[in-house]
Amino acid sequence: MTTSSRQYDVIVVGGGNAGLVAALSARHVVDSVLLVERAPTWRRGGNSRHTRDIRYAHAAGEPFTTGEAYPVEELLDDLQHVGGGHNKEMANLVVEGSCGVAQFMTEHGVRWQDPLRGTLHLSRTNRFMLGGGKALVNSYYQTAEAMGIHVEYETSVEDIVLDGGNRVSGVVVEHESGEHAGSREMIAARAVVVTSGGFEANLDWLRRYWGDAVENYVIRGTPYNDGRVLANLLDKGAATAGDPKGFHAVALDARSPKFDGGIATRLDSVPFGIAVNKYGKRFYDEGEDFWPKRYAIWGRWIAEQPDQLAYSFVDSRTIDCFLTSLYRPYEANTIGEVASMLGLDPTVVTETVREFNASIVPGGTFQPQTLDSCHTQGLDPPKSHWAVPIEAPPFYGYPLRPGITFTYLGLAVDQCCRVQMDNGTTVENLFAAGEIMSGNILRSGYLAGFGLTIGTVFGRIAGTEAGRYAHT
Repeated sequence: MTTSSRQYDVIVVGGGNAGLVAALSARHVVDSVLLVERAPTWRRGGNSRHTRDIRYAHAAGEPFTTGEAYPVEELLDDLQHVGGGHNKEMANLVVEGSCGVAQFMTEHGVRWQDPLRGTLHLSRTNRFMLGGGKALVNSYYQTAEAMGIHVEYETSVEDIVLDGGNRVSGVVVEHESGEHAGSREMIAARAVVVTSGGFEANLDWLRRYWGDAVENYVIRGTPYNDGRVLANLLDKGAATAGDPKGFHAVALDARSPKFDGGIATRLDSVPFGIAVNKYGKRFYDEGEDFWPKRYAIWGRWIAEQPDQLAYSFVDSRTIDCFLTSLYRPYEANTIGEVASMLGLDPTVVTETVREFNASIVPGGTFQPQTLDSCHTQGLDPPKSHWAVPIEAPPFYGYPLRPGITFTYLGLAVDQCCRVQMDNGTTVENLFAAGEIMSGNILRSGYLAGFGLTIGTVFGRIAGTEAGRYAHT
């Protein structure tokens, strides 16, 4: 390893949304900022490439939404309702900080569009980026370049160098391409921000908690989120926040690639029909609440089914109520035929659908945009909303797998995003933002668009605080 003569005011580890926001924020305070991105240029941006919208509190009249207010109190209640916000101070910080994210993003090059059709229940609470996450990432990189932020691609951080336990002096990087491929270099910094994500792409780490079932998991995002920076800091005694078994996981088309399929492989069909396991039996309430408040628990429910498989069935009346996935559904004129195509027992699935149809309370009005009155009675598990008979051919079916987006176990931080240690001390110039510290806010469920909120709010805090520290 060589010791470089290079020194930066702030080094940011990870080039996704949180890292870019941190780098931009730090650059407003100090002169020299280095952003280290492990991916090549074409794959830069981590999981942020696959996003499309951000959730934030706002007053009435907000552009690119329905114009209705989404107060901080409601956002906080939504967060707590899905199982987050257990750390009240951090929850309040991210909710209140969300009020300023749209302005910050706009000022740094992000453009917006009206909500997409089929994005249920999000048009009031979330704002959609024009061009989605890829455009978000590209806009930020263009702004970073214009501001003089130095970016190094295909470079992995192998060590966060601590002096005496409560101060960081720099990072050790390994160059993965070019003339210095395979070489390591120590780069000094006055402050460091880690934004390198969780460990969802590290199957061996996931296997500690989930066993061999992880072989059937699909990793929705970047293969670079293997947790190496997180593990490095945990080995040095960093304190943890979040459930080791906790993750953001959704219902994904089982035909998706193992890594990096992104949002195009997600399936939002579940609320508009029924979901069964490999034995043709339902296992959870498909209409428990609005889908943006429940879609991220369905990955875990599927993960707990035999062979980590489930199947979604809808009919011709509801097939257009949701955005389709990258893959076409299986289609036939009877439920039994669709079941056979999916490798299921057609007799069992047909009976499951018959029982479901028979349990629906008559007189309900199907309203996809509200918690409607269409529900079942005497059925276990029940369906609380959007329960309409599956009886209008053709019928459609999708195979489902758990799609892991990011893990919740991460670094414990204070309200300035400074990393905390197990012995109760604080590393005064080491900061964390984004998925690597999401366990301070998230414990079980998730709100659609809230990962970008966490990354943007805490990226701003971490970058600004790192800049201030370096500037003193």
